[in-house]
Amino acid sequence: VRQATNQIVMNCADIDIITASYAPEGDEEIHATGFNYQNEDEKVTLSFPSTLQTGTGTLKIDFVGELNDKMKGFYRSRYTTPAGEVRYAAVTQFEATDARRAFPCWDEPAIKATFDISLVVPKDRVALSNMNVIDRKPYPDDENLVEVKFARTPVMSTYLVAFVVGEYDFVETRSKDGVCVRVYTPVGKAEQGKFALEVAAKTLPFYKDYFNVPYPLPKIDLIAIADFAAGAMENWGLVTYRETALLIDPKNSCSSSRQWVALVVGHELAHQWFGNLVTMEWWTHLWLNEGFASWIEYLCVDHCFPEYDIWTQFVSADYTRAQELDALDNSHPIEVSVGHPSEVDEIFDAISYSKGASVIRMLHDYIGDKDFKKGMNMYLTKFQQKNAATEDLWESLESASGKPIAAVMNTWTKQMGFPLIYVEAEQVEDDRVLKLSQKKFCASGPYGGEDCPQWMVPITISTSEDPNQAKLKILMDKPEMSVVLKNVKPDQWVKLNLGTVGFYRTQYSSAMLESLLPGIRDLSLPPVDRLGLQNDLFSLARAGIISTVEVLKVMEAFVNEPNYTVWSDLSCNLGILSTLLSHTDFYEEIQEFVKDVFSPIGERLGWDPKPGEGHLDALLRGLVLGKLGKAGHKATLEEARRRFKEHVEGKQILSADLRSPVYLTVLKHGDGATLDIMLKLHKQADMQEEKNRIERVLGATLSPELIQKVLTFALSEEVRPQDTVSVIGGVAGGSKHGRKAAWKFIKDNWEELHNRYQGGFLISRLIKLSVEGFAVDKMAGEVKAFFESHPAPSAERTIQQCCENILLNAAWLKRDADSIHQYLLQRKTSPPSV
Repeated sequence: VRQATNQIVMNCADIDIITASYAPEGDEEIHATGFNYQNEDEKVTLSFPSTLQTGTGTLKIDFVGELNDKMKGFYRSRYTTPAGEVRYAAVTQFEATDARRAFPCWDEPAIKATFDISLVVPKDRVALSNMNVIDRKPYPDDENLVEVKFARTPVMSTYLVAFVVGEYDFVETRSKDGVCVRVYTPVGKAEQGKFALEVAAKTLPFYKDYFNVPYPLPKIDLIAIADFAAGAMENWGLVTYRETALLIDPKNSCSSSRQWVALVVGHELAHQWFGNLVTMEWWTHLWLNEGFASWIEYLCVDHCFPEYDIWTQFVSADYTRAQELDALDNSHPIEVSVGHPSEVDEIFDAISYSKGASVIRMLHDYIGDKDFKKGMNMYLTKFQQKNAATEDLWESLESASGKPIAAVMNTWTKQMGFPLIYVEAEQVEDDRVLKLSQKKFCASGPYGGEDCPQWMVPITISTSEDPNQAKLKILMDKPEMSVVLKNVKPDQWVKLNLGTVGFYRTQYSSAMLESLLPGIRDLSLPPVDRLGLQNDLFSLARAGIISTVEVLKVMEAFVNEPNYTVWSDLSCNLGILSTLLSHTDFYEEIQEFVKDVFSPIGERLGWDPKPGEGHLDALLRGLVLGKLGKAGHKATLEEARRRFKEHVEGKQILSADLRSPVYLTVLKHGDGATLDIMLKLHKQADMQEEKNRIERVLGATLSPELIQKVLTFALSEEVRPQDTVSVIGGVAGGSKHGRKAAWKFIKDNWEELHNRYQGGFLISRLIKLSVEGFAVDKMAGEVKAFFESHPAPSAERTIQQCCENILLNAAWLKRDADSIHQYLLQRKTSPPSV
């Protein structure tokens, strides 16, 4: 007690306090006489009959809470035993503000404490917490119970406390620095924990060396939880995961699942240092935790699995996703001021994670690895077991590198958006003179406001002489500048943003662009630069700065493309265009275009893996066959049907990597019988990964009554609550009719959906997936009106972004539909020369 008071205020939600008392050290205990709950603020005030004097004492609280079904706080998770019996495990999820649902506490990241935890549990159950077990004894009042006592934790934040009670098997190993690592799996599935165990055992020493700080606890457990809202949660020493983010079955898991597990394990283990040992001061700085972990997970996977080419995938998975969101007027800066808990939930989005990771990647490139590591070590050492803010990290990196880190980075974290760099070039004798200018990039077209925001942009420039090396690095710190590149021959191309590392888009003069395009065809541009060039052009077309037809022509230049990630990004953009054109009467023409672009690579790859192929070939084959099958490519469709039939009859089981594309293809071009077979496969699947794989493609089905059947299925007991979202989202993204049906379904079942996911980020994801494909102005109004009368506070910003996207889609359609149609028709009459 720092100053005398007769009240104690703490966080508490859905908890009834029975008695509370305060015992000053060496004195009589004083019983609280009043408990006043402020439910809105999730607080309780304990009132005492006499004043509590300054000094230390013990607060004792006897309370009752509920084991809820909300996937937050202390909740129950439903699972089925190998014998088919439904049982429950008790598990926790406290981030951001739900420790207060498990016990009354001061539930803020900067209020750190040590925790001594004991759990009284049925003696045949596994009980786990952050620390190792130090004592286990029979419980005096009931011989079927035991009391399990855990060691005292280090000084830590409440949101990282965790406990799990349930039935699990485990596999274990020791990392080379002596930490005991276990992966807990559902009973009978210990085998499926081995892949994650290997990754974890390699990752701990990697981080220890990278940060030059040892892992601070004696053990770490990774555990698969049946009902789990997020992908995973980095509780210190007891990391919880969705089953699909942790379990790998060598026979039935596809390559993308392995990669996903490796990334998520890398992400959560990075938090053990960055987040758990040093924690953000307040949720405003959440991005530091998440952006950093989302960047370093790639560094870690690249160390463990160099064959994944994971940094190229980063550009497609994180960088371009963040730019898409950050070009909207309804984006937000990386650093956001946060008040109420519902505002905290709202910032777990692509800006905190993906833009955060992208600007850290840019910063790491700007500083260089050696100084970056030195700065990280200074930061972690200085703030260990304490809290820090964004500025503290900049200070450490600045003193390690001697560069103006804070000045540069503030332009990226304190204002929203990012620049479009316009560049033109002129040959002056033996030199190339570039004129650069920066303006904010807006999804709605050229920036037209007063006082355009400015960024400090680290810019790299490469030429065809050495496409993998920066010829020049500059920091662009003003609206316009000129740069001279010495000794560049007239026939050499010049490219900005080597490696697509800088968080900006580039618009080239038409002459510069013309000279770059052959580099796509002959692959002399590196993969990540080919990807970046195509993605920039696509977003410029989407914003109406160039015509979409220009981009379609560039897409046709990718006929020789071998790289999975480049195809993956191209495929995403064609998917966006397909969705847009589903509002027209020439949707079939764009499907023809898709078939033309993808069939040469489809023929080169074929259906079966060839000797010597690896991870990326498997990903590429699945992507290409899925794209061709969905577009109705005849040969692909026939082969998919043949293989599906053999799979279902048990003659020849499909390899895991081919299942998604085959399932999708037969469903989209199938009937009610096909859907019934899929639902039967779903019911029989023992692995959550297979169930999810099926759930995600069900929306491809086309007939209205089957779509209704899929939507009803989404809310049934057959689908885990966290997965309902991807079934409904799949329907919305599957077809024009599906989009309307999914939106109606959400409105009709809003009460149930909102109760299920209230306050979590799943509600935001549900809304985004189900409405962002619309492209008619009046739909934006309808969506807005619906959520005005059915509020979803934690999804407020998502709703604004969706409405903005609908209006942007409508404008894009009005602007370019005719010219796209003309181009697609004219392609038919005169095929492009290859």
